Amino acid sequence: MPALFLGGSLAGCSPSGSSVTSVAKGDEGKFAGLDDQILKWRKEIIATDPLCQSKVADQKCDSFEVACKAERTVTPDEQAKGVIGHVVAMVAYNGFDPKFQHAQSGTQVAEFTKTKDGWTRAKHAPVYMQSCGDM
Repeated sequence: MPALFLGGSLAGCSPSGSSVTSVAKGDEGKFAGLDDQILKWRKEIIATDPLCQSKVADQKCDSFEVACKAERTVTPDEQAKGVIGHVVAMVAYNGFDPKFQHAQSGTQVAEFTKTKDGWTRAKHAPVYMQSCGDM
């Protein structure tokens, strides 16, 4: 697994009833700064996830990968409030379960929202890893 994939375009498939949109390579300006926010999120996961708390070298969290990221629709009401974009992302990583004393994979999902003031992040319900579409 790569250390942390941040390149490429935002992509997503749209399961029935979902508002996931693929993003073309030329649309990165709208998403400028998102990669930095994902790196910041990774540091917070390492600092707070129980799977990442071991101090033993071979029991630390590693193999972080952005499993999916997809743009979500911004409503007219949100646009009126200054929202520029929404992106849902899932990261997958390997950690160590202290209770059962074995390696374990972990995932977290977040929704990033961009306004003129920058990006904010909020927890998001689980999504399909292949598309970042809502379950």
